[in-house]
Amino acid sequence: MAPRGWRRAPLRRGVAGGPRVRRLMRPLWLLLAVGVFDWAGASDGGGGAARAMDEEIVSEKQAEESHRQDSANLLIFILLLTLTILTIWLFKHRRARFLHETGLAMIYGLLVGLVLRYGIHVPSDVNNVTLSCEVQSSPTTLLVNVSGKFYEYTLKGEISSHELNNVQDNEMLRKVTFDPEVFFNILLPPIIFYAGYSLKRRHFFRNLGSILAYAFLGTAISCFVIGSIMYGCVTLMKVTGQLAGDFYFTDCLLFGAIVSATDPVTVLAIFHELQVDVELYALLFGESVLNDAVAIVLSSSIVAYQPAGDNSHTFDVTAMFKSIGIFLGIFSGSFAMGAATGVVTSYVTKFTKLREFQLLETGLFFLMSWSTFLLAEAWGFTGVVAVLFCGITQAHYTYNNLSTESQHRTKQLFELLNFLAENFIFSYMGLTLFTFQNHVFNPTFVVGAFVAIFLGRAANIYPLSLLLNLGRRSKIGSNFQHMMMFAGLRGAMAFALAIRDTATYARQMMFSTTLLIVFFTVWVFGGGTTAMLSCLHIRVGVDSDQEHLGVPENERRTTKAESAWLFRMWYNFDHNYLKPLLTHSGPPLTTTLPACCGPIARCLTSPQAYENQEQLKDDDSDLILNDGDISLTYGDSTVNTESATSSKMPWIGSLHLETMNWSFEEHAWFFQWMIPNPH
Repeated sequence: MAPRGWRRAPLRRGVAGGPRVRRLMRPLWLLLAVGVFDWAGASDGGGGAARAMDEEIVSEKQAEESHRQDSANLLIFILLLTLTILTIWLFKHRRARFLHETGLAMIYGLLVGLVLRYGIHVPSDVNNVTLSCEVQSSPTTLLVNVSGKFYEYTLKGEISSHELNNVQDNEMLRKVTFDPEVFFNILLPPIIFYAGYSLKRRHFFRNLGSILAYAFLGTAISCFVIGSIMYGCVTLMKVTGQLAGDFYFTDCLLFGAIVSATDPVTVLAIFHELQVDVELYALLFGESVLNDAVAIVLSSSIVAYQPAGDNSHTFDVTAMFKSIGIFLGIFSGSFAMGAATGVVTSYVTKFTKLREFQLLETGLFFLMSWSTFLLAEAWGFTGVVAVLFCGITQAHYTYNNLSTESQHRTKQLFELLNFLAENFIFSYMGLTLFTFQNHVFNPTFVVGAFVAIFLGRAANIYPLSLLLNLGRRSKIGSNFQHMMMFAGLRGAMAFALAIRDTATYARQMMFSTTLLIVFFTVWVFGGGTTAMLSCLHIRVGVDSDQEHLGVPENERRTTKAESAWLFRMWYNFDHNYLKPLLTHSGPPLTTTLPACCGPIARCLTSPQAYENQEQLKDDDSDLILNDGDISLTYGDSTVNTESATSSKMPWIGSLHLETMNWSFEEHAWFFQWMIPNPH
């Protein structure tokens, strides 16, 4: 109506000053034209704003739907763990040992994975449009120009041609597939740390030489035996036309390193419950703890093998020695970093009063321990090795500085995290069998892998046991050897190493086969542990703390003489210097360091060191040291103590030995008075 009114205005008669009025109306016409164009533009802009608002609403709905799906996926794993815990209680209540909790978690994971893969189908979304374009490579990030707006798309992985119409189902399965880094950075650290933190050092160090031989030399032997056998299988597959991609000898060695990582958690749990012979438990547990660390460093060294020239898979002596150097460098660097973090934590807990605030003390201990793994990974070392030795160092030093409440808290905390993480991984293993979309199962490779792991384990255990028995007075019996051969289960570490890289055909085949190996060993060997113990006539019901009570003195001395001589030397140094330096335990540094170091010793010795009334030796050293191995240095004099005595040595706060200028005879009289003759 307004435009018509404006058009009629000039035709009206009898208006005074008509030409002047027309001149005045011209600016109004211009304003009207501008207004009309502005209105048209506003109408068009309003449509664009409406479209933008619609896109925002759709985006919010998609984000909300994605959030709900992620919550449902996590709820699946929580329910799996809950169901596993309830079933574990039922098994323990019924005293059923034919299936361990880890095997049970895998079964539940398999059932849920089966339902997700074949029982649930997500309806297609009309907003999903599949466009195809041909490029020469698969970039990790794509920038797509849609009507002048740029959108970023991230590569999620390769899918087969027959799955193009199941995009929504693929997306659902991909949602329940975790990033492999989640296993290494979140789930593995508490498992490995707890293994070191809960280590029974007394039995571990009594068998230190044998454990190191099995863990280092045995793992290397197993890796090369498995790698060689698998290379023969791969060659056979090439001849028969069963190989659809490249598979080199280095890939076979990598597979050997992956499946050489033993994880007898099922067997060890049954051992602990039945109280199996502590020597067998120490050998198997010690080997498995260090074996994981060696396997992961060995796999990193194999991946780093790069000969000179165009072909990176030929044998080259220089590249081989470089890989050996990388192995030694990574292992030693990771060891040093883990021990250093433990030392720093012990210093902080020693020279601060955090023990007055137990929550802060526990929080600091937890964060320092976990950060060791991430620090080592960030520096290019191996976090598994670092966090393992950090756990051992924390248990040996920092634990003594913690308050009683924090000591209980840290043990219970890491025990809980270890339990949840371990069962989560085994549940996820069962789930992955159906949700992983790039499985490559080859019967020849699978059969060859099972044969290879048995031969590799046999080449590890039997020849090394024969050699070790030449230098051991307490021989590793044939029944122990058979049990160690039987207990070579594969578990969380082998799975984590295999799933970390599944980009190539060879890696996908290795991952699928590793999954089958873990299932078989956990279910068959883990379930048959009790029967095997009975068949091999291995002692059960042995209390490790009461094991040597009532043993004749000559046998106790023989047991001490069999201890690792290197550890006996180390313990003397540790007891006199490191323990007083890093903890409130042991003799004060003012009594063990020379007189010239008096100011430094007084600065580094805490007041609690004078007040603590502790044993002259650590409990863990019992039955390890020979008589006279502990030598306490006071000024210029050294006093050897007999390990047969278990009397307590009170370091009375008012009695500062560094202020007493005693002679050696007075020292001897003092010890005769404080430690009565047992005879």
